Amino acid sequence: MAASYRISGAGRFSHAKVAKFSFDGRPYAGIEGDTLASALLANGVHLAGRSFKYHRPRGILSAGAEEPNALVEIRRDAARRTPNVRATVQELYDGLEAASQNRWPSLSFDVGAVNDAFSPLFSAGFYYKTFMWPKTAWKSLYEPKIRAAAGLGVAPDQPDPDHYAARFAHCEVLVLGGGAAGLAAALAAAETGVRVIVVDEQADFGGALRFEAGARIDGQDGWTWAQGVVARLKAMDNVRVLNRTTAFGYYAQNFIGLVERVSDHLAAPGRDLPRERLWQIRAKKVVLATGAIERHMVFADNDRPGIMLVSAARTYLNHYGVAVGRNVGIYTANDSAYAAALDLKKAGVNVAAIVDLRDNPSGELVDQARAANIEIHDGRAVVRVGGKLRVNSMTVQKRTGGGERTLPIDALLMSAGWTPSVHLFSQSRGKVAFNDEVKRFLPGTYAQDCVSVGACNGTDGLAASVDEAYAAGAKAAKEAGGKAAKSAKPKVEASEGWSRGMLGAAPGAGPGTTVKAFVDFQNDVTAKDIRQAVHEGMRSIEHVKRFTTNGMATDQGKTSNMHGLAIAAEELGKPIPQVGLTTFRAPYTPVTFGSIANHARGALFDPTRRTTTHGWAEKHGAVFEDVGQWKRAWYFAKAGEDMHAAVNRECVTVRKTAGLFDASTLGKIEVVGPDAATFMELMYTNPWQKLAPGRCRYGLMLREDGFIYDDGVVGRLAEDRFHVTTTTGGAARVMNQMEDYLQTEFPQLKVWLTSISEQWAVVAVQGPNSRKIIEPLVEGIDLSDEAFPHMSVREGKICGVPTRLFRMSFSGERGFEVNVPADYGEAVWEALWAEGQKHGACAYGTETMHVLRAEKGYIIVGQDTDGTVTVNDAGIDWAIGKKKADFVGMRGMMRPDLVAPGRKQLVGLKTKDPNVVLEEGAQIVADPSQPIPMKMIGHVTSSYWSENCGRSIALGLVAGGREKMGQTLYVPMPDRVIEVEVSGTVFFDEKGERLNG
Repeated sequence: MAASYRISGAGRFSHAKVAKFSFDGRPYAGIEGDTLASALLANGVHLAGRSFKYHRPRGILSAGAEEPNALVEIRRDAARRTPNVRATVQELYDGLEAASQNRWPSLSFDVGAVNDAFSPLFSAGFYYKTFMWPKTAWKSLYEPKIRAAAGLGVAPDQPDPDHYAARFAHCEVLVLGGGAAGLAAALAAAETGVRVIVVDEQADFGGALRFEAGARIDGQDGWTWAQGVVARLKAMDNVRVLNRTTAFGYYAQNFIGLVERVSDHLAAPGRDLPRERLWQIRAKKVVLATGAIERHMVFADNDRPGIMLVSAARTYLNHYGVAVGRNVGIYTANDSAYAAALDLKKAGVNVAAIVDLRDNPSGELVDQARAANIEIHDGRAVVRVGGKLRVNSMTVQKRTGGGERTLPIDALLMSAGWTPSVHLFSQSRGKVAFNDEVKRFLPGTYAQDCVSVGACNGTDGLAASVDEAYAAGAKAAKEAGGKAAKSAKPKVEASEGWSRGMLGAAPGAGPGTTVKAFVDFQNDVTAKDIRQAVHEGMRSIEHVKRFTTNGMATDQGKTSNMHGLAIAAEELGKPIPQVGLTTFRAPYTPVTFGSIANHARGALFDPTRRTTTHGWAEKHGAVFEDVGQWKRAWYFAKAGEDMHAAVNRECVTVRKTAGLFDASTLGKIEVVGPDAATFMELMYTNPWQKLAPGRCRYGLMLREDGFIYDDGVVGRLAEDRFHVTTTTGGAARVMNQMEDYLQTEFPQLKVWLTSISEQWAVVAVQGPNSRKIIEPLVEGIDLSDEAFPHMSVREGKICGVPTRLFRMSFSGERGFEVNVPADYGEAVWEALWAEGQKHGACAYGTETMHVLRAEKGYIIVGQDTDGTVTVNDAGIDWAIGKKKADFVGMRGMMRPDLVAPGRKQLVGLKTKDPNVVLEEGAQIVADPSQPIPMKMIGHVTSSYWSENCGRSIALGLVAGGREKMGQTLYVPMPDRVIEVEVSGTVFFDEKGERLNG
């Protein structure tokens, strides 16, 4: 049985229940409140994993989210296997089963450790220089092997049985960080009455108060004060308190992404609880109180199990009641290490010595350490350590060399200072600035409405941090509409503060040394690797990062980035700011795919949208196709019909009598306001000012670069109101483009945009008998050709419900589109269907709609255009207002390359054999006998059999197409070459006489 390192009476969970768990199949016992890391340390287990490249033994480095070493797999059952879980974050529960990773056959004996012996072959950048020859070996040998070796844990191979939740929230003040500063800011903001959300990634609020045992706030010890504040906040109706919640991303307009761990800490979560909850929060003000991260010391073999950060050891002692060793050494360039020595001494742990790089350190904590008879070696460095699977000694010498002394230890604590956690500030697009005096990057220029407080702002000392945070919280709340805060700011009594610390490699690991002094533990990046990157020409820190992989591990360089930057700057002989800082990208810590995918799995992977007539269509034999997220009736097959027979029948019926088509999926947008016509003039190529109310016009929208973006029919309902239709797939993007330009380019216009796609069901009644079908049902609208000509819109009633009735056609026949409130869509369809049966009408689907429009040469944006088609290419120059001064895309369409001869133009294609139907996407060539690869001059965009034309028809984009009218071109296929004749795009009723019956 492993020896216990639990200190009787220490920590905050001494009376908690026992929780049994296993690690690599071996049983252990911890207590409720432990993390897996603290429970392992309580059992004397320091060896927790193996490194990525060299498979070196690694121990627990930290006590929080910055942990790079102790990554484990948590197993609940065969399907619930989660790799790369940080043992420092995983809360212990009874029955927890954990396993180490990246080792074989065992953690203590790993065959992969042979890589360490061959480390000279795996130096920085070896990936880019080793696998280049022979070229043919990349696919057959190198890539499979590299992919097999890549990664640390093994991804689950079964579907995730857990479920996840999602919430959206708004607040006036969002406080990120639940330490003393964050709680002070939240309390100040909450008492003004505004909505406040306060977030912390730990199970309990308190932050650094978990280990700062000497702090007193408002007459209480710091931890007790923090729990009291949390209780007060939870009791307030205007406050939401979220623990176990990580803010992983800071996006535009104060939009923050959070992931809450809901049940990972529970032994039996129950099926009603989600595993995680994704929060998406929009805040008026954001207070960043994200603290700071302690840096390790860069010296030879600093990665041995048993070597950890000073703050981690204090956390395990003061919060969890666990000593990380019985004879502990400390290596530092920072005052905070002395507080750890005093805490350990008080708990009965022997402190072998404090090794301080600085000459003659001074201060209250240093004086207390000397008074406690703790041995201090100032002006000295740890140049190497002993032990393999756990550190057992440290060798100390003068900083300038000589005077070696080896001391036995069973743990080594290190602190090179503190790095403000500016990750979220940087993600907000704020610019950090380097403070040369304290050697830290601090928040500089703000890009969003946020403020950094406390340690993440570089503020030294607990008292100063709390004062700054309380003032910032009150100010943020007041600016967001709150009243004056009622309570007095907290009074802090604490002697602890930061000292400058150091950056880069310690003596003994400087230039010219060959020792393995690790900068990035997870990726095995050493100080030597950073220097090699510089020697091989890397000048930007981003290049150094990619060449060495420093900071590219799951911890995102939280402990390694500053050391790597300092070493590179030293080697380049430049100040740190000139070398640059790597980009902090979301997520702040790893986020599960489950939390992001959330409900979007299986049948819910993509929302399924159904029109109001979906049920009716199912009953009448419709076969459906997916059009974006919509289920649309593809065709209506009768007994004995296949798709082709059904479509042929539908096409003929529509042209001979009539047909009904559900067009509800069309995008619909209302453009309303005194400047509506002016706005339409700017957004579309067509003129709108003189379009009379009650009339419609085809509308063509371009992108800024001059290419076709979307099209649709627009009806003017009144001087200040337009009903705009878009393609089904273009509804969202057109709305977005309109909103974008209205808010950024034309904000002076008095215009309001409303998406009404779901508000109106649309029934298209097309064909010679269309007017006869709708006439008995329409009230208040004169349907005569004189009163209601083609391309008109009227408002009235149909079947007793309001309607916006358009006279328009996408089939080339007399046609009407009946818009009614969506709740009445099915009833109106059934009434129209009943009338249609009197005239031999049919229901038709999207395939017939495509054939009918192709017969008339009507384009479909996204099918006959591909994002590189201009108005002239499509042959619809008539859609451009000749006297217009400006519209979106006007300058783009005048670019020389868009008006150059030889561009692909939309033309008709008739196969020489009328029975042959071309394949859409097939390439077109001028000479089929040319050698392969042939020069392609175009491709087929639309192709169908037309029963009305008695032959196949097709549209295609062909280089210089309109100049090739009547010429023969060729479509090479695997089994034959198909001859086609270039023709006009209209195949049926070229004069358009049928539009008026």
